[in-house]
Amino acid sequence: MPTPESEMFKAKKPTVPPTFDGVDFNDNVALKKAQDAILKEQFVRSMMARLVREEMGKCYRREGVNHLEKCGHLRGG
Repeated sequence: MPTPESEMFKAKKPTVPPTFDGVDFNDNVALKKAQDAILKEQFVRSMMARLVREEMGKCYRREGVNHLEKCGHLRGG
């Protein structure tokens, strides 16, 4: 069950897609919103990679030589 999002969290979520497609580069407000959305998306991907790396390390220590077989679901395949 997903955690409900608070109103404050919803207010901070980007309202534009994380891309520069369709952004007027002369409109500073729209450009800044697009930049913020892209940066937040990159940060989320970076943190997800860190979490997967940590879990892979734990699995490697736990499983030893069988880590590729036992931890394949973490690698995405």
